[in-house]
Amino acid sequence: MILSLVLAVLATWRVTHLLASEDGPGDVIFRLRRGLGDGVLGKMMDCFNCLSLWIAVPFALFVTREPLQWPVVWLAISGGACLLERLVREPVLVQSAPQSFQGDPDHVLWTETCAADSPPLAASASDRGSEEKRAH
Repeated sequence: MILSLVLAVLATWRVTHLLASEDGPGDVIFRLRRGLGDGVLGKMMDCFNCLSLWIAVPFALFVTREPLQWPVVWLAISGGACLLERLVREPVLVQSAPQSFQGDPDHVLWTETCAADSPPLAASASDRGSEEKRAH
């Protein structure tokens, strides 16, 4: 049973990772996610933990058919896949804004990097308001 459980966790992680994080061969999974849109199924495809619960269902039947053991095995497989995803997830890199950039000090997160001598790509609402006042 332990080998079956380990195989079920690995298979659940692989299928869930494919559906939640990859484009798939020939962009099949990408097109599927795009087709599902922002509905319930589309949002579920973006959530590894949510999706792993549903992917683990058939794998739990692979491990056991005992009615009392099945719910525990089901949750254990999903939980194992979630732990595995946390172990292999790519780290998120956070970069600070360039120190020489003269912008609004209230904005601490930047969506794009700017050279020190170039203006920001999009002015904030407060910047646009002060520019409109100067124009009149």
